[in-house]
Amino acid sequence: MSKKDTLEYEPKSAWEVYAGKKDRKAMDAMAKRYVEFLSECKTERLVMDYVRKKVKKAGFADDLKSSQVYRFNRNKTCFLARKGKRPLSEGFRLLGAHGDCPRLDFKQRPFYEDTDIALAKTHYYGGIRKYHWLAIPLALHGTVVKRDGTEVTVCIGEDPGDPVFTITDLLPHLAAKEMSKKVEDAFEAEKLNIVMGQSPVGKGKKDDEIKAPVKRHLLELLHKKYDIEEADFISAEMQAVPAGPARYVGLDESLIGGYGQDDRSSVFCALEAFLEEPEPEYAQIVLFWDKEEIGSVGATGATSLFFEYCMEELLDSWEPGVRLSKVMLNGSALSADVSAAMDPDFKDVYEPLNAARLGYGPCFNKFTGHRGKVGANDAHPDFIGWLRRIFDDAGIPWHMSELGKVDVGGGGTVAKFLAIYGMDVIDVGVPVLSMHSPFEISSKADIYACTLAFREFLKN
Repeated sequence: MSKKDTLEYEPKSAWEVYAGKKDRKAMDAMAKRYVEFLSECKTERLVMDYVRKKVKKAGFADDLKSSQVYRFNRNKTCFLARKGKRPLSEGFRLLGAHGDCPRLDFKQRPFYEDTDIALAKTHYYGGIRKYHWLAIPLALHGTVVKRDGTEVTVCIGEDPGDPVFTITDLLPHLAAKEMSKKVEDAFEAEKLNIVMGQSPVGKGKKDDEIKAPVKRHLLELLHKKYDIEEADFISAEMQAVPAGPARYVGLDESLIGGYGQDDRSSVFCALEAFLEEPEPEYAQIVLFWDKEEIGSVGATGATSLFFEYCMEELLDSWEPGVRLSKVMLNGSALSADVSAAMDPDFKDVYEPLNAARLGYGPCFNKFTGHRGKVGANDAHPDFIGWLRRIFDDAGIPWHMSELGKVDVGGGGTVAKFLAIYGMDVIDVGVPVLSMHSPFEISSKADIYACTLAFREFLKN
């Protein structure tokens, strides 16, 4: 290529880069694994179960003195590390993603009866558009901890033979008043109540003595199936999520549709990459957090000290006597998180030159934040330059992006919580359509390219 040909820049289509039969076969195989992962991992706990199974099979141990280690925190967050050829004090390559997603959580006293229907009250988690969750099939996933400490796992609505749940919506014939309201006023959080059943307790019961016979029937069914009572939901985490498996989208099956791709696509790509690069030059670290969708707070979020505690213990085992600050300052990290792909029906909220595009590989966000980069990590150009070189040399398609127009968009990731340690960090992930909806869309070419990009980062 002549120098003149390189003066102008255009990102490369991942479909064109990976047009060969070998790549397409590998891409299809990865997409199949990804669809199975999305279908199986509907909650952060299920994500951790999946990760634990994979790393244990790969020979990792829950012992930070080992060369391949894992450590889980409340089954919602995990730390993975593999020793490199160089000492830890010379640096590490870190991939960080989050396994939590927007959803509807049951309140601690969820059940009630109204107009002979048993319902469950919810409190939404993360940024949702409430109307997305009406009149669709929902499944229930959760953990109930009884007074004696017994832990009960609940899953209803995923097996084809299971019943599902739903939230009702008002028919258009009666919705004239609702349709004239602003969207934020038309859909109230306290009306996101899940239909749980409609039949009362059976014959032989003194129905006239039971104030809520349909609710009572619901509780009896739960007790029969799971041996739990109404009070047990006080110490429970019960999540309503879209029911059913992820699916291929489009006649060409080029897209993948499913719940939770923000940010479980990054978890999948990071884990696939990590397990395929077993002999690194520098130490490899992978972190999967919880609570990113509500600010990365709490004992399992990125603002907790879990990562720091793990690093202190790892350093004591791998390179005792070295200061933690020296290790952290030499680290390089990718905050693995998705970005909003430009939607052809809503192009007015994007700035085309700097918008993420489906099918062009992973997109890098130099900064997130909002309105003047407030609350952002703003990646340094020398780090971006190094990433350009390693990805270009490996022939991996990638592009830069922003989350919408300057005065329109904005958002946050875990990047700034890694940057406080002084390490280089930038956001990178696949572009997604319909983000934060119950059915998000990604391109399988991007999933493939992103995984290869993560591998290149981990081994360089």
